[in-house]
Amino acid sequence: MKRATFALTLFFFVTGCAASFGNTSATPPAATPTTLFLVTSPPDSTPESGPPRIYPTLQIIPATTRTPGPVDLIPQPQKQISILLLGSDQRPGATNYHTDVIILMTIKSNGTVSLVSFPRSLYVYIPGFRMDSINNVFLLGGFDLLATTFEYNFGIRPENYLLTNFGSFKSSVDSLGGVDVNVGKTFHDTRTGYPNGYTVYPGIVHMNGEMALWYIRARMTTSDLDRLRRAQEVLVAIGQKFFSRDAFEHIPDLYKSYRQAAITDLTLGDMFRLLPLVQVSDPNRVERYTFTSDHLQPWIEPTSQNFYLLPNQEAIRQLLMQAVGNP
Repeated sequence: MKRATFALTLFFFVTGCAASFGNTSATPPAATPTTLFLVTSPPDSTPESGPPRIYPTLQIIPATTRTPGPVDLIPQPQKQISILLLGSDQRPGATNYHTDVIILMTIKSNGTVSLVSFPRSLYVYIPGFRMDSINNVFLLGGFDLLATTFEYNFGIRPENYLLTNFGSFKSSVDSLGGVDVNVGKTFHDTRTGYPNGYTVYPGIVHMNGEMALWYIRARMTTSDLDRLRRAQEVLVAIGQKFFSRDAFEHIPDLYKSYRQAAITDLTLGDMFRLLPLVQVSDPNRVERYTFTSDHLQPWIEPTSQNFYLLPNQEAIRQLLMQAVGNP
């Protein structure tokens, strides 16, 4: 668990952190699952546990893994909201993409916030379809399918989402005059224009847009988990730089700009309701969580030879219960 400022999260809302979607439709075409259904009831059915949970059945049965059943829902305190922050790898003009950045943000009634990052290769059951990596779900069936996938596999159903891509990430960082990234550990990887690669060292490192994008996306010498750490470092720096300005009075104009750069179901009213939570000088009000080797097991699927990360459901559940405020 690491701590960061809440500026990171609202930077997503105000700027979309990223990119124009060009001519891409604002809503991806939803795939149609099978019409058969699997009905599951809470193990201890009470009025508080709600109605039975219903999920579409599997279309493609994998030969090499067992399809898991739905996990129990994680009880959450009232008056808190969970939002998925998604970053895609979509290229201009392309219709196919993955959501390689997936962050579950929970805003609690007392104003504190938790952020949980999910690896793109996490192997989950997509209700009504198949076992697959979590970064394929949104393109397959949009936010509703991704929310159902979260509910089925993790016991939490996000209520809203914001999707960006990183095509304009460099210019976004450059428009801020660059950012000062608090680098956590020494990192070396290949980089265009540097025949011997490039190295950054722990401490505050000023990065322009090109360097920040390299730092986030470089992966020749590192793992997906380390990429999540580096992405969080850069996004925290962007949020801190952005909210050093007086943003509140410019929210309507900023909202118009961000709607051109992001796909979301959040409204301008949501913006005004959420922005006061940015006023946090105490970093202890925001907690950031990432998975470790205790939560995941690397696996290569024998038939396709695709690489996945198998979830340790119990360990992930404990982390999520802590993140949403349930000890």
